[in-house]
Amino acid sequence: MRSRVIPVLTVSGDGLVRTRRFKHPSYVGDPLNAVRIFNEKEVDELFVLDISPDATGALGRWARFREMAEEAFMPMAFGGHLRSVARMEEVFRAGYEKVVLNTAVVECPGLVDEGAARFGSQSIVVSIDVARPLWRGPRVAVDRGRKITQLEPLPFARECVERGAGEILLRTIAHDGMMNGFDLDLVEQVSAVVTVPIVVTGGAGGLDHLRAGLRAGAHAVAAGSQFVYQGSRRGVLINYPSAEEMESLAA
Repeated sequence: MRSRVIPVLTVSGDGLVRTRRFKHPSYVGDPLNAVRIFNEKEVDELFVLDISPDATGALGRWARFREMAEEAFMPMAFGGHLRSVARMEEVFRAGYEKVVLNTAVVECPGLVDEGAARFGSQSIVVSIDVARPLWRGPRVAVDRGRKITQLEPLPFARECVERGAGEILLRTIAHDGMMNGFDLDLVEQVSAVVTVPIVVTGGAGGLDHLRAGLRAGAHAVAAGSQFVYQGSRRGVLINYPSAEEMESLAA
Protein backbone atom coordinates (compact mmCIF):
# COMPACT_ATOMS: atom_id res chain seq x y z
CA MET A 1 0.00 0.00 0.00
CA ARG A 2 1.35 3.41 -0.98
CA SER A 3 2.23 5.75 1.88
CA ARG A 4 0.34 9.02 2.21
CA VAL A 5 2.13 12.22 1.20
CA ILE A 6 0.33 15.26 2.59
CA PRO A 7 0.78 18.96 1.78
CA VAL A 8 0.35 21.24 4.80
CA LEU A 9 -1.22 24.64 4.15
CA THR A 10 -0.44 27.11 6.93
CA VAL A 11 -2.73 30.13 6.82
CA SER A 12 -2.36 33.42 8.64
CA GLY A 13 -5.07 35.98 8.10
CA ASP A 14 -6.21 35.52 4.51
CA GLY A 15 -2.86 34.37 3.15
CA LEU A 16 -0.98 31.15 2.67
CA VAL A 17 2.31 31.54 4.55
CA ARG A 18 5.47 29.62 5.29
CA THR A 19 7.53 29.91 8.44
CA ARG A 20 11.00 28.96 9.60
CA ARG A 21 11.16 27.52 13.09
CA PHE A 22 7.65 28.88 13.64
CA LYS A 23 8.81 32.46 13.06
CA HIS A 24 8.81 35.09 10.32
CA PRO A 25 5.75 34.02 8.27
CA SER A 26 6.26 34.78 4.57
CA TYR A 27 3.29 35.22 2.25
CA VAL A 28 3.35 32.71 -0.61
CA GLY A 29 -0.10 33.02 -2.14
CA ASP A 30 -3.84 32.47 -1.93
CA PRO A 31 -4.75 29.32 0.03
CA LEU A 32 -7.87 28.72 -2.04
CA ASN A 33 -5.81 28.77 -5.23
CA ALA A 34 -3.41 26.30 -3.63
CA VAL A 35 -6.29 23.91 -2.94
CA ARG A 36 -7.34 24.12 -6.59
CA ILE A 37 -3.82 23.33 -7.80
CA PHE A 38 -3.52 20.39 -5.41
CA ASN A 39 -6.87 19.15 -6.74
CA GLU A 40 -5.33 19.00 -10.20
CA LYS A 41 -2.32 17.15 -8.84
CA GLU A 42 -4.59 14.59 -7.15
CA VAL A 43 -2.90 14.78 -3.77
CA ASP A 44 -3.70 12.18 -1.12
CA GLU A 45 -4.89 14.55 1.58
CA LEU A 46 -4.50 18.14 2.78
CA PHE A 47 -3.85 19.57 6.23
CA VAL A 48 -5.01 23.16 6.72
CA LEU A 49 -3.60 24.87 9.81
CA ASP A 50 -4.73 28.33 10.89
CA ILE A 51 -1.71 29.90 12.62
CA SER A 52 -3.22 33.38 12.86
CA PRO A 53 -2.39 34.89 16.25
CA ASP A 54 -5.95 35.91 17.16
CA ALA A 55 -8.60 33.35 18.06
CA THR A 56 -11.42 35.88 17.66
CA GLY A 57 -10.46 36.57 14.07
CA ALA A 58 -10.62 32.85 13.34
CA LEU A 59 -14.40 32.99 13.45
CA GLY A 60 -14.41 35.82 10.92
CA ARG A 61 -12.11 33.82 8.66
CA TRP A 62 -14.26 30.74 8.87
CA ALA A 63 -16.12 31.46 5.62
CA ARG A 64 -12.78 31.23 3.82
CA PHE A 65 -11.98 27.88 5.39
CA ARG A 66 -15.43 26.55 4.49
CA GLU A 67 -14.82 27.59 0.91
CA MET A 68 -11.53 25.69 0.89
CA ALA A 69 -13.27 22.51 2.07
CA GLU A 70 -16.00 22.91 -0.54
CA GLU A 71 -13.39 23.33 -3.27
CA ALA A 72 -11.29 20.31 -2.29
CA PHE A 73 -11.57 16.93 -4.00
CA MET A 74 -9.37 15.19 -1.41
CA PRO A 75 -9.83 14.48 2.33
CA MET A 76 -9.05 17.51 4.47
CA ALA A 77 -7.99 18.07 8.07
CA PHE A 78 -8.28 21.42 9.85
CA GLY A 79 -6.52 22.77 12.90
CA GLY A 80 -6.22 26.10 14.65
CA HIS A 81 -8.03 27.69 17.60
CA LEU A 82 -10.15 24.59 18.28
CA ARG A 83 -10.95 24.51 21.98
CA SER A 84 -14.41 22.95 22.20
CA VAL A 85 -16.49 20.12 20.81
CA ALA A 86 -18.84 22.73 19.35
CA ARG A 87 -16.03 24.23 17.26
CA MET A 88 -14.96 20.77 16.19
CA GLU A 89 -18.50 20.08 15.02
CA GLU A 90 -18.40 23.25 12.90
CA VAL A 91 -15.28 21.92 11.20
CA PHE A 92 -16.94 18.62 10.33
CA ARG A 93 -20.09 20.36 9.11
CA ALA A 94 -17.92 22.45 6.78
CA GLY A 95 -16.70 19.29 5.08
CA TYR A 96 -13.42 18.48 6.81
CA GLU A 97 -12.83 14.85 7.72
CA LYS A 98 -10.46 15.44 10.65
CA VAL A 99 -9.68 18.04 13.30
CA VAL A 100 -6.13 18.80 14.42
CA LEU A 101 -5.79 19.68 18.11
CA ASN A 102 -2.73 21.23 19.68
CA THR A 103 -2.75 23.82 22.47
CA ALA A 104 -6.21 22.78 23.68
CA VAL A 105 -4.99 19.25 24.42
CA VAL A 106 -2.53 20.58 26.99
CA GLU A 107 -5.02 23.04 28.45
CA CYS A 108 -7.86 20.52 28.56
CA PRO A 109 -6.76 16.91 27.88
CA GLY A 110 -10.34 15.69 28.21
CA LEU A 111 -11.17 17.38 24.92
CA VAL A 112 -9.55 14.42 23.14
CA ASP A 113 -11.81 12.00 25.03
CA GLU A 114 -14.88 14.09 24.23
CA GLY A 115 -14.00 14.47 20.58
CA ALA A 116 -13.24 10.78 20.10
CA ALA A 117 -16.47 9.75 21.82
CA ARG A 118 -18.52 12.18 19.74
CA PHE A 119 -16.90 11.90 16.31
CA GLY A 120 -14.72 8.77 16.42
CA SER A 121 -10.99 8.41 16.99
CA GLN A 122 -10.30 8.36 13.26
CA SER A 123 -11.37 12.03 13.16
CA ILE A 124 -9.07 13.26 15.93
CA VAL A 125 -5.47 14.23 15.17
CA VAL A 126 -3.26 15.51 17.97
CA SER A 127 -0.45 17.76 16.76
CA ILE A 128 2.66 17.51 18.93
CA ASP A 129 5.17 20.32 18.45
CA VAL A 130 8.50 19.53 20.05
CA ALA A 131 11.11 22.00 21.30
CA ARG A 132 14.64 20.92 22.16
CA PRO A 133 15.92 23.38 24.81
CA LEU A 134 19.65 23.26 25.41
CA TRP A 135 19.29 22.94 29.15
CA ARG A 136 16.96 19.90 29.19
CA GLY A 137 15.48 17.16 27.06
CA PRO A 138 12.75 17.57 24.42
CA ARG A 139 9.51 19.15 25.58
CA VAL A 140 6.05 19.67 24.12
CA ALA A 141 5.47 23.26 22.99
CA VAL A 142 2.12 24.98 22.44
CA ASP A 143 0.73 28.34 21.34
CA ARG A 144 2.56 28.26 17.98
CA GLY A 145 5.75 27.22 19.75
CA ARG A 146 5.85 30.21 22.07
CA LYS A 147 5.24 28.27 25.28
CA ILE A 148 7.43 25.32 26.23
CA THR A 149 5.70 23.03 28.71
CA GLN A 150 7.14 20.50 31.14
CA LEU A 151 5.57 17.66 29.14
CA GLU A 152 7.85 15.10 27.53
CA PRO A 153 6.83 14.03 23.99
CA LEU A 154 6.76 10.25 24.47
CA PRO A 155 4.51 9.98 27.54
CA PHE A 156 2.37 12.81 26.17
CA ALA A 157 1.90 10.97 22.87
CA ARG A 158 0.95 7.79 24.75
CA GLU A 159 -1.60 9.68 26.84
CA CYS A 160 -3.17 11.28 23.77
CA VAL A 161 -3.61 7.87 22.15
CA GLU A 162 -5.06 6.40 25.35
CA ARG A 163 -7.56 9.25 25.41
CA GLY A 164 -8.70 8.48 21.87
CA ALA A 165 -6.47 10.27 19.36
CA GLY A 166 -6.50 8.34 16.09
CA GLU A 167 -3.41 9.97 14.62
CA ILE A 168 -0.38 11.96 15.76
CA LEU A 169 1.02 14.87 13.72
CA LEU A 170 4.63 15.15 14.86
CA ARG A 171 6.93 18.10 14.29
CA THR A 172 10.18 19.43 15.75
CA ILE A 173 10.15 23.23 15.80
CA ALA A 174 13.85 23.62 14.97
CA HIS A 175 13.26 21.73 11.68
CA ASP A 176 10.21 23.72 10.58
CA GLY A 177 10.72 25.31 7.16
CA MET A 178 14.44 24.51 7.05
CA MET A 179 14.08 21.85 4.32
CA ASN A 180 17.02 19.86 5.69
CA GLY A 181 15.15 16.76 6.81
CA PHE A 182 12.87 15.53 9.56
CA ASP A 183 13.84 14.88 13.16
CA LEU A 184 14.23 11.14 12.56
CA ASP A 185 15.25 10.29 16.12
CA LEU A 186 11.97 11.69 17.39
CA VAL A 187 9.98 9.76 14.77
CA GLU A 188 11.65 6.50 15.78
CA GLN A 189 11.08 7.12 19.48
CA VAL A 190 7.40 8.07 19.19
CA SER A 191 6.59 5.31 16.70
CA ALA A 192 7.93 2.80 19.20
CA VAL A 193 5.47 3.82 21.94
CA VAL A 194 2.16 4.49 20.13
CA THR A 195 -0.13 2.23 18.15
CA VAL A 196 -1.78 4.82 15.89
CA PRO A 197 -0.45 6.29 12.62
CA ILE A 198 2.19 9.00 12.90
CA VAL A 199 2.35 11.80 10.34
CA VAL A 200 5.73 13.53 10.45
CA THR A 201 6.16 17.08 9.21
CA GLY A 202 8.68 19.89 9.61
CA GLY A 203 11.88 19.83 7.58
CA ALA A 204 11.20 18.01 4.32
CA GLY A 205 13.00 19.39 1.29
CA GLY A 206 13.09 16.47 -1.13
CA LEU A 207 12.06 12.90 -1.86
CA ASP A 208 14.98 11.52 0.14
CA HIS A 209 13.67 13.28 3.23
CA LEU A 210 10.18 11.86 2.72
CA ARG A 211 11.62 8.39 2.24
CA ALA A 212 13.73 8.71 5.39
CA GLY A 213 10.68 9.74 7.43
CA LEU A 214 8.81 6.63 6.33
CA ARG A 215 11.77 4.40 7.08
CA ALA A 216 12.05 5.92 10.56
CA GLY A 217 8.54 4.73 11.39
CA ALA A 218 6.12 7.38 10.14
CA HIS A 219 2.97 6.08 8.47
CA ALA A 220 2.64 9.26 6.40
CA VAL A 221 4.84 12.23 5.56
CA ALA A 222 3.75 15.85 5.31
CA ALA A 223 5.43 19.02 4.12
CA GLY A 224 4.73 22.68 3.58
CA SER A 225 7.81 24.37 2.14
CA GLN A 226 8.73 21.44 -0.11
CA PHE A 227 5.40 21.68 -1.90
CA VAL A 228 5.27 25.46 -2.35
CA TYR A 229 8.91 26.29 -3.08
CA GLN A 230 11.13 25.38 -6.02
CA GLY A 231 14.91 25.63 -6.17
CA SER A 232 17.54 26.98 -3.80
CA ARG A 233 16.15 30.52 -4.05
CA ARG A 234 12.76 29.30 -2.84
CA GLY A 235 10.76 30.53 -5.77
CA VAL A 236 7.07 29.96 -5.19
CA LEU A 237 5.82 27.08 -7.33
CA ILE A 238 3.25 24.65 -5.95
CA ASN A 239 4.37 21.11 -6.69
CA TYR A 240 3.78 17.50 -5.70
CA PRO A 241 5.58 14.22 -6.47
CA SER A 242 4.67 12.44 -9.70
CA ALA A 243 3.12 8.98 -9.63
CA GLU A 244 6.53 7.46 -10.35
CA GLU A 245 8.15 9.45 -7.54
CA MET A 246 5.42 8.40 -5.15
CA GLU A 247 6.04 4.76 -5.95
CA SER A 248 9.76 5.25 -5.40
CA LEU A 249 9.20 6.27 -1.79
CA ALA A 250 8.57 2.65 -0.91
CA ALA A 251 11.91 1.57 -2.39
